[in-house]
Amino acid sequence: MKQIRNIGIFAHVDAGKTTLSEHILSHAGAIRSVGSVDSGTAHTDNLPVERRRGISVKATCVAFDYKNTRINLIDTPGHADFSAEVERSMWALDGAVLVVCAVEGVQPQTEVLFEAMHRQNIPVIFFINKTDRENADAPQVAKQIKQLLSPNAVILSDKDTLSELICDNYDELLEKYLNGEEIAAAVIDEKLKELIYNNRAYPILCGSALKNDGVEELLDSIIKYLPCPTENDELCGVVFAAQHDKNMGRGVWVRLYGGSLENREAVTFTTGIDPITGEPKQVQHKITQIYDANLNPSGKVSSGEIGIIYGLGNIKIGQIIGNPDCTGRHIEPGQLRSPLITVQVIPSKPEQTQELRRACDILSGEDPLLQVQYIKTFNELHLRVMGTMQLEIIEELLQTRFDLSVTFGSPAIIYKETVSSHCEGFVAYTMPKPCWAVLKFEIEPAERGSGVTFTSEVPYRDIMERYQHQVEQAIPLALNQGRLGWQVTDVNIKLIGGEHHLIHTHPLDFIVATPMAIQDGLQRGGSTLLEPILSARFILPTEHVGRVMSDVIAMRGSVIDSTNDGNRAVINALIPVQTSLDYSTTLATFTSGRGTMSVQFHSYKECPLELGATAKRRSVDPLDTSKYILAARSALDGDIFNMD
Repeated sequence: MKQIRNIGIFAHVDAGKTTLSEHILSHAGAIRSVGSVDSGTAHTDNLPVERRRGISVKATCVAFDYKNTRINLIDTPGHADFSAEVERSMWALDGAVLVVCAVEGVQPQTEVLFEAMHRQNIPVIFFINKTDRENADAPQVAKQIKQLLSPNAVILSDKDTLSELICDNYDELLEKYLNGEEIAAAVIDEKLKELIYNNRAYPILCGSALKNDGVEELLDSIIKYLPCPTENDELCGVVFAAQHDKNMGRGVWVRLYGGSLENREAVTFTTGIDPITGEPKQVQHKITQIYDANLNPSGKVSSGEIGIIYGLGNIKIGQIIGNPDCTGRHIEPGQLRSPLITVQVIPSKPEQTQELRRACDILSGEDPLLQVQYIKTFNELHLRVMGTMQLEIIEELLQTRFDLSVTFGSPAIIYKETVSSHCEGFVAYTMPKPCWAVLKFEIEPAERGSGVTFTSEVPYRDIMERYQHQVEQAIPLALNQGRLGWQVTDVNIKLIGGEHHLIHTHPLDFIVATPMAIQDGLQRGGSTLLEPILSARFILPTEHVGRVMSDVIAMRGSVIDSTNDGNRAVINALIPVQTSLDYSTTLATFTSGRGTMSVQFHSYKECPLELGATAKRRSVDPLDTSKYILAARSALDGDIFNMD
C-alpha cells in the first residue's frame, strides 16, 4: 500500500492556518524559507490578489514527502465568503487539521467547519495555535472544543484522560484498567487510531506555528493518526476544483478514489438527464495532460492521489468520474453556505458587456456558487455572491486577469418565495399544432426548509413514462421564478392528471407545458415572500450588551441566548440579511474595534412583502401564453433549461 495522506488545513479567519501550512512545508523540507501572509510571500497563496491582500481566496494543494510518506496538503480559505472553496476541498480528503486560536477560542465558523467534516466522516486533529500570544489559554480552549464540538476531543499529551476515553470504548481494556493493569502504549495507539478513523476520538495538539512550536508533533500525528487512502481498482474520482492555464486551457483538480487515469485516455462521464428519454447523458473527452499536485507533468494519476487533468472540456466541479459509490463523500455543493446577495456588474465600457459575460462564466466555472445571470431583456449581467469580500476579489480578478474594469450596483438580497395555500394548476397545450400536452398539478405549501418534492399518480397509459420524465426535468425551470420573481421553494407538487396524444404530441411538448401549468397553480395559490435569516454571534465587552440587544430587535431579529463572564459577553441571535448588511462596521465603530460579529446562514423565513422586494422577470412569463409558446419553441433547438 502506498503511504499517502490527503489532508486539509481548516480554520476560522485569522487563526493562523496559512502560517501553520508554511511551517509544515518548511519543517518537511518542501520550501527553503517560510513565507508570510502579511508580506504576501506565503507559498500557498498563489494568486496576485491573495499576495496583495494577505488572505487566502482559493484552496491550494501542495505535495511533499515526510518520513517516507507522501502528504498532499490542501490549505483552505478562512473567510466565510469563500466557504464554497472549503466545502469542495473536503471531497478530496482522508483527514483534516482544524486550527483554533488559543486567544479567540472556538468561533461560529469553527463549529460550521467541524460539523461539515463530521457529516463527511473526515477524521480530525485539532491544533490550538498561537499559544505564545498574550491572553492565550489553551486549556480553556480545549474545554470549549469538548463542550461545543465533541466530548470525545482529548489533549494528546493527557495520558490519563486518553486512556479513560479508549477504555470507555473497549470493554476488554476497561476491565484491565479497572483492575489496575498496565496497558501497553502500542495498544493505546492502535485503539486510538481506530477511534479517530471512525470519528469517535479527536486528538488535540497545542503550539505556535509562528514560533515553530508543536509543528513537528503535528506532522508526526498526521502520519500516525490520520488514515491512508484505501486501494481500489475500480475507477472513481471527483472533480473538486478548476483552474485556467494560458497555454493548456481549463484544468480540473481530481481526487481519485480508485483506478487510474493516463494521458490520451478517453474519459466518459454523465452530464445530466436527457429530457426526451429520461436516460443519463454521456459525453467523452480525451485527456491531453496530467499534472501532479506540485504542477509538474506526471502523465498519470492513480488511486488515492490528487492531480490536475486537462482536456475534459467544461466538466463541472462536483462531477464524479467512474463509479460514484466508491467516493465515500456527499458531493453536494452549497451545504456550508449559498449566495445570499445579488449585484449587477457593469463594465466601464458598455461595448465590453459580452466580453465581461465570458469572463464571469470562466470564473463561475471555477466556482459553481458564483452564479452568473444575464438578463437579455435588459442587457444586464448579475452575480449571485456570498458577500462584499467576494465582490472585492471578483473586481480585482476581472481587472488583473481579464483587463476588465467594472463597477457594481447596490447589493440586493436574494429572496425566495413559496405558495401560500393549497391549489391546482392546469394547462391544455394543444395549439398551435403540432403539439399536445395536458397537465394537472396539485401544489401545496411544505415545511420550511424542505425544498421541493415531486410525485406522480398519473398512469403511463395517460402520460407515457418518458413524458413524465420530461415533466420532472422541467420542474426546476418552472420554479425558477415564481409570481414575485424569486425562486420557488418549500412546495410539494403532485402530477394528478393529464394526457399525451399518440399523433400530435411533439417530443418536448411536456417541457414547454410544465411551466405554464405550474405558474397557473402558483397564481391561484398566492405567494408568500421568504427572506434569508442569519445566525449571528457577537463577542463584545459587557458594557455594550444592552446596545447590541436593542440593535438586534431594531433589525427585526431575536436574541437566542447570551452569556457573560464579567469581562466579555457572547450573544447569539437570529437576524435578517436585509437589515444587517453593514452592521459589522457599525459594531466595530461603537465598540472601538473590541466587538466582533460572525454570521452563518440559518434559514429562510416568511417576510411581509412591504419589507422585502419583488424581482424582474428575466424571461417571458409562462402565463403570457402566446409569447411564451413562441419563445419556448424558439429555444427548443438551443437550451430551454437555461436558468439564467
